[in-house]
Amino acid sequence: MNHITDYRPLIIGINGSPNKEGNTSVLLGEALKVCTEMGAEVELIRCSEALKGLKAPFCTHCQSPCQSRCAEGKPLEKALQSLGRADGIIIGSPVYFGTVSGQLKAFWDKTRSLRSGKRLLNVVGGAIAVGGSPYGGQETAVQAIHHMMLVHGMLVVGDGYIDDDCGHLGAMANRPALEDVHALERVEVLAKRVVQVARATRNIRVGRG
Repeated sequence: MNHITDYRPLIIGINGSPNKEGNTSVLLGEALKVCTEMGAEVELIRCSEALKGLKAPFCTHCQSPCQSRCAEGKPLEKALQSLGRADGIIIGSPVYFGTVSGQLKAFWDKTRSLRSGKRLLNVVGGAIAVGGSPYGGQETAVQAIHHMMLVHGMLVVGDGYIDDDCGHLGAMANRPALEDVHALERVEVLAKRVVQVARATRNIRVGRG
């Protein structure tokens, strides 16, 4: 077996939108569809659902190093376990005041235990942002997602692929997302890049085969 071409990486989509079936969901669905077509396994995490049942849905830095005790027996525990096995992560968020949603930020702040264990080190990351209008903060939201990933030591990629072009920062859309043909094209390219790099880097992640 050629580990570069035949390995089935686990790619996880993270939906930072409070709307279960909104524009962000549409784009993440398209991205994960492409990942599946390329032979990857996929999972989807919705931040709003992962944070349900928590006494505090935001990090209070109650432990150092973090052991994620707040997640025990909650949906967040399963989400963190999935992320700890991921080869690639595609994060999508609507633009709120020029940055990511509060739900996404609260969820990501809860991943401190993964950082302590270096579980996301060298995991491949891609970003998707949806704004209400052109120049609606999509680039700054994508940059915020990149910064969140880099603090975990993730390998951030843009929407470039060997059979396409070098791309830009990530996939960015205007709502309604289904009518943004260019954004749908960039989402496809981004997804292909995440899978490609996830395959090529599988041996430098912690605790993977």
